Amino acid sequence: MEIKKVLNNNVILSEDANNQEIVVMGRGLAFQKKVGDMVDLSKVEKTFVLEKQGVSDKLADLLADASELYLDIAYKILTYAKSQLSYKLDDYLYVALTDHLSFAISRHKQGIELKNALLWEIRKYYKQEFKVALKALEIIESETNVKLGEDEAASIALHLVNSQLTGENVEAAVHVTKMVNSILSIVKYHFNMTLDETSINYERFLTHLRFFALRYLRKEKTEEEADVFLFEQVKNKYDNAYQCTEKIANFVRKTYNWEITNDDKIYLIIHIQRVTNRHEWNEQKK
Repeated sequence: MEIKKVLNNNVILSEDANNQEIVVMGRGLAFQKKVGDMVDLSKVEKTFVLEKQGVSDKLADLLADASELYLDIAYKILTYAKSQLSYKLDDYLYVALTDHLSFAISRHKQGIELKNALLWEIRKYYKQEFKVALKALEIIESETNVKLGEDEAASIALHLVNSQLTGENVEAAVHVTKMVNSILSIVKYHFNMTLDETSINYERFLTHLRFFALRYLRKEKTEEEADVFLFEQVKNKYDNAYQCTEKIANFVRKTYNWEITNDDKIYLIIHIQRVTNRHEWNEQKK
């Protein structure tokens, strides 16, 4: 096995028998080694295949600043994730998750804890990914003695979900984009307004719509568990957002033959209310 690129003293790039690029990890594996040298197989601890072009360059850039410990943890998390999830994970997750872990653990050590505004939705709609992410927290703690909270689990789960919209799954990304853009257009025309794309509420709404569209593509069904009283409360309190949501429900029904639940409608009403609230408030002042 020949060294194709040295990422740091403990990580190199090589090729397997099928000429596929592989990451090889081991303590001191690349110490005083250069491209073209043979790998000391007795030092090899882990190897994994990279099928996507360009990922190795990003890993090299990342490991110039981040410890390979985080790549090792990411490897363990993704190995577990692959055994639990039914879909293929994109190679870029090695980069994204390594970077996320480095930043998250650094923040934790500085006493900085960030809340994930989508925790509830991720936990509710992506139960399998969230379950994997909770296991990831256990792996992180066992490797670093750092105990991260559920907000970080939600962020890790989000990386897993977003992985389905990258790489080879271009068709899924196209479908998601079309559905999201159509729903955004319904909201814009219903309220006769331009949405503030720089606002945090818009970003939350956009993320929710991506989840919403992805659930359709994965043919996931949400059981009708909505609290009837809560639905009626939200419906009556935010009537305009509710009317808009009904237009979205009709569009989804006619275009995708998908009947959305009252649970879905509650979330849509609340997000629509938030993203259009400033506009409505300004109109009331006139």
